[in-house]
Amino acid sequence: MASSATITVRLPIELKKRLDHLAKAADRSRSWLATDALRHYVEDQQWQLAEIEAGLRDAEAGRVVAHEEVERWLKSWGRKRKLRPPSCK
Repeated sequence: MASSATITVRLPIELKKRLDHLAKAADRSRSWLATDALRHYVEDQQWQLAEIEAGLRDAEAGRVVAHEEVERWLKSWGRKRKLRPPSCK
């Protein structure tokens, strides 16, 4: 069995009502729904921060594409002679 911890969260009354309604409709507890929501939120935030850090490392290493090159490529979309995507130099 996985271990768990208890935290206290202060919610606006309207949000608690919505959570109660959702819990009843889903036949789940408020706690289960809150844990599931927090798990997804934390995973998304960790992924986003990891991607930002990877992008910063790429920029520091010079693995970037000039804005003008990307803009020129995007403007070619939908035309007969679509340009190839720019690449890092």
